[in-house]
Amino acid sequence: MPPAFQPQPETITLEQYEALPEEKRTEVFDGIVYDMASPSQIHQRILLKLSSVLDSYMERKKGSCVVIPSPFDVVLSEKPLILVQPDIMIVCDRNKLDPNRCNGAPDFIIEIVSPGCPSDDYIKKAYYYKNYGVREYWIVDPRRKAVTVDFFEKDILNIPYSFESVIKVHIFDNLLIDFSDISRQLGI
Repeated sequence: MPPAFQPQPETITLEQYEALPEEKRTEVFDGIVYDMASPSQIHQRILLKLSSVLDSYMERKKGSCVVIPSPFDVVLSEKPLILVQPDIMIVCDRNKLDPNRCNGAPDFIIEIVSPGCPSDDYIKKAYYYKNYGVREYWIVDPRRKAVTVDFFEKDILNIPYSFESVIKVHIFDNLLIDFSDISRQLGI
């Protein structure tokens, strides 16, 4: 017996997304809106430490790349609308940036796993980030004390690290992030 017809969720455009209330945290995949849970305290503390390390490196390097923490919209596609709010991103082509969003793929993205739906970071976002041109993607999982690195530019995928590791950011020549130092500072 064939399955019953399921009503399809309504899709939205960028203009409709922009009309949503600002306090509503959402992402859009293939035009379908998904609500985002509020981040945990450890999520925010890791975000702050990593943003600081990355920003300090960019300041020393004096290049064109800029570090942007969430919430800040990234439009990967307008039709269908794919709009995300990565926890941390680095954008090296400042022409992609306007006051409200990044239009196109950032060079580097870090997502910090929230307990609610880890598959979003490991599966859904990894798929979209790879297929829309993100060069490197890290998944930081505080519960597992693990970091997974995908260096899409060289098709190197799912490199596992622990929070005791020093991890190279592949898109830069000499940027290393010492997770054991971050773990020690945060007491995790």
